[in-house]
Amino acid sequence: MKYASEDQEGTAARPAGGPDRPAPARAARSASGAAPSHDEQRGTRNRVARSILDHGPSTAAELALRLELTQAAVRRHLDALVAENVVEPREKRVYGARTRGRPAKVFALTDCGRDAFDQSYDQLAADALRWIAESAGGGELGEAAIAAFARARFAALAESYRHAVEAADPEGRTQALAEALTADGYAATARSAPSHQLGEQLCQHHCPVAHVAEQFPQLCEAETEVFSRLLGTHVQRLATIAHGDGVCTTFVPKGHQSAGKAAHRTTKTTTASASTAGRNPA
Repeated sequence: MKYASEDQEGTAARPAGGPDRPAPARAARSASGAAPSHDEQRGTRNRVARSILDHGPSTAAELALRLELTQAAVRRHLDALVAENVVEPREKRVYGARTRGRPAKVFALTDCGRDAFDQSYDQLAADALRWIAESAGGGELGEAAIAAFARARFAALAESYRHAVEAADPEGRTQALAEALTADGYAATARSAPSHQLGEQLCQHHCPVAHVAEQFPQLCEAETEVFSRLLGTHVQRLATIAHGDGVCTTFVPKGHQSAGKAAHRTTKTTTASASTAGRNPA
């Protein structure tokens, strides 16, 4: 789930009276009298989460006041957000002498909830890579510096995948790599290629660095080289999300299965050519 950086729900339907007056109970229903649609509920839920982001841990009463909703409606949305691991309940921190009674419960964003909002991490990563290129002298030297960074980054990731791949039978290594990638958020699958006698396709349905890879294809190229080393064969990148495709697709020839574990013990590695790695086929 991803939230926009601004409220997605319009303000035209809000009752008059300013932000300090809660809406009447009938606000839980639309003007036509029907129960709110799923989209309306999701839009309001997003506003609840956004208000917590903007104002910090908040009670249901505080949220109801800010959003002009009833406390009962806010609590329903909070229950849903807790179930989705977007927010979590906490005891309100009390400064000074504590009063009688149970401390009020506040709701704070979880790490998962914060990640659901638009962040500037992509821009930060792109700026960092651009700085690396410029510091190396720009031009071909800058391109080489980015490529070196990309290879170092994916080499570290490869070590975390290597055990799973090498522990699998030769015919199951593409699937083992897909499962390792999925655990890292790539939503990867392995399936037979259209001509299954020729090999398999490793498909990544999500790419955490897609926006940055649009500007720096060296990331895709380094990833393809890592796949080649892990599987012990030349692989070819057929499509990437970074270049507008729906899925990152890598072709793995069937011949790699007969190579066995010996392929992983060789010092010579076969990498995808720079003319195809990380780029769409012609």
